[in-house]
Amino acid sequence: MSDHITEIVVFTVLFLIVSGMGFVAARWRAPQDMAHLDEWGLGGRSFGGWITWFLVGGDLYTAYTFVAVPALIFGAGAAGFFAVPYTVVIYPLFFLILIRLWSVSHRHGFVTPADFVRTRFDSPTLALLVAITGIVATMPYIALQLVGIEAVLKTMGVTGESALARHAPIIVAFAILAAYTYQSGLRAPALIAFVKDTLIYIVILVAVLYLPYKLGGWSTIFDDANAKFQASAAPGDGIILNANNQLQYVTLALGSALALFLYPHSITGVLASKNRNVIKRNMSALPAYSLLLGLIALLGYMAISAGVKPLPGTNAGSVDNNTVVPLLFDQQFPAWFTGVAFAAIGIGALVPAAIMSIAAANLFTRNIYKEYLRKDATPAQEANVSKITSLVVKVGAVACIIFLDPQFSIDLQLIGGVIILQTAPAVALGLYTRWLHRGGLIAGWAAGMALGMWMLYQIPNAATGRKHFGGSAFPLAEFGVDTKRTIYVGFIAVAVNLLVAVLATLILRAVKTPEGVDGTTPDDYFADEGDPRLEKARTTPDAIGSST
Repeated sequence: MSDHITEIVVFTVLFLIVSGMGFVAARWRAPQDMAHLDEWGLGGRSFGGWITWFLVGGDLYTAYTFVAVPALIFGAGAAGFFAVPYTVVIYPLFFLILIRLWSVSHRHGFVTPADFVRTRFDSPTLALLVAITGIVATMPYIALQLVGIEAVLKTMGVTGESALARHAPIIVAFAILAAYTYQSGLRAPALIAFVKDTLIYIVILVAVLYLPYKLGGWSTIFDDANAKFQASAAPGDGIILNANNQLQYVTLALGSALALFLYPHSITGVLASKNRNVIKRNMSALPAYSLLLGLIALLGYMAISAGVKPLPGTNAGSVDNNTVVPLLFDQQFPAWFTGVAFAAIGIGALVPAAIMSIAAANLFTRNIYKEYLRKDATPAQEANVSKITSLVVKVGAVACIIFLDPQFSIDLQLIGGVIILQTAPAVALGLYTRWLHRGGLIAGWAAGMALGMWMLYQIPNAATGRKHFGGSAFPLAEFGVDTKRTIYVGFIAVAVNLLVAVLATLILRAVKTPEGVDGTTPDDYFADEGDPRLEKARTTPDAIGSST
């Protein structure tokens, strides 16, 4: 640890600065009343273009992105670049969807996607399934932010013999995060996101300009990476895609794109925007982050060329590829700059973790607590329950890191993507049509979830020796196809989900099963700032369904 004193000091100072900003954020932009989910959980629904751009970008491009994407490219090559096209594809796909969701949510006072489903399909059961799905999918995502911090701490030598000593810095960091999130709500990550993204842009731009010069140029970097993968026995490894991984690449990119904005934390950042134009501008500008992601991904090839050797993993004989980027910076840059880079990764974990815990807490409060436990809950009681739940969620995330193998946490996140995709028919399609019957949507959700879990159960993880739930690449040979190709589980599961929903809808309509009452109107999906009904929704204690 003594060799990393400068890095630790720089990391700690920057971490404490942003923590202080988190506490100050409670008084930022003069909130009317923090004892209300609109203020605590959505920042007063008043964020403009720049704040939303940093908030949503900071939410989607996390510490895990910083370490995991280069780590995947370091280990497998071109297949790791799937993250770049999926973050490009997502913005036009959801340009229209999120604008409609913003309008209907602001007119009715919806705080979560399950609120919308409850009113649109007149189904508390369907809303409950969407809420539980969102919470379950979000939990491992929060835990993965800790994986990013843990990789930095391991590189700096901040480790211990026991599990508690090894994770003590992470526990302290999340205790601070929990405190200022409890006090400031969504305003805390919104304010900190400015610092986080600025640091990451500086670090990456310096890295992609300096490291190729130091390592002998891009041709040397790609030659070294090609030499490594040509010697690999894995059929999917290589600096270009091949017949064995092309289908997996395409379906994983498309499936991940569909899942990204279904996550509750992504929707939370969008609903905090003050009008439709803010969302339109951001969907146009956010691809700039994809350019940054492409540059981040290239760090994996640079680590190969630099001869980086990952630190040992938790299992005997295994290595932790998540440490390759921290080690690359540690070996190639002066200590003070490495400290800045490590702080960027650490702060990059705090922003999304805060938003995710808030989003999960809002789902529990609005769609479980208020719907089933206390229907007459006041706005102040809702805000208080959401604050407490956000603390519980963070404790659960820390427990995942302490008691689970970090690699299993990564696999859990892949499972989370498969899970959240099953809400697509109700949430995404529901914004455009109510043709699907609420019973059909429930049947589709059940079918997609069951198939997805069965497929995930069949996938082993050779690196850890685990026989089940070892990833999301399903071998087509399991379906009797004579090939080594794999396909993303979520893509198949959501396709079956939609097919079952359509068939069940036709059957339920044929037997004249009641469909419930749609609590929205066509013009709800085009409402904008200045609509007098928005103010009514914000001040109505029981906003859900109040406009029916």
